[in-house]
Amino acid sequence: MIEIREEAPTAETISKYCAIPMAFRVESRFIPRLRADGKWELVDEPVVQPYIKDYDKENSPHEWANRFDLSKWIVLSAYEGNVRVGGAIIAFDSRIQVLEGRSDLAVLWDIRVHPDFHHKGIGSQLFAEAIKRSTARGCREIKIETQDINVRACKFYARMGCELRVVRSGAYPTLPDEIQFLWYREL
Repeated sequence: MIEIREEAPTAETISKYCAIPMAFRVESRFIPRLRADGKWELVDEPVVQPYIKDYDKENSPHEWANRFDLSKWIVLSAYEGNVRVGGAIIAFDSRIQVLEGRSDLAVLWDIRVHPDFHHKGIGSQLFAEAIKRSTARGCREIKIETQDINVRACKFYARMGCELRVVRSGAYPTLPDEIQFLWYREL
């Protein structure tokens, strides 16, 4: 039985949250192709040299409080008993560019499930709870950012009913080979 709790984004909460690893093995990437109907098609292509991608090494959650005003953000933590097995962070009504100046847009800033608990529906439960909390705050849409190298996440967001609307090469100056994908779902 998984219980999802809402927690304030304090330094202590974020520290416990990021104890769940956010690393994965990159074995393929999605090549985006714009179809005639204006929608994106993603073609899975193997990478020449598989590698480990660790989001927390590039953008540590410990630094978020120093870079952003987290006062309008929430942390959703998934527990099995007293064990933290996953989490999601949602940004609302903040002065961050990704929110596009909109108060009716939520951003699923981060979602993670401990590797020992993958394939148990916890990510789907967290996503459903993020939708519920965003709707309760008057949001009309949720936005998620990922990259072409996170094939598993892209497949997950597509299964959750999200639409890939933005594909942007060059969005990450320190990671020039990665392509930014922005997914949206109407609430």
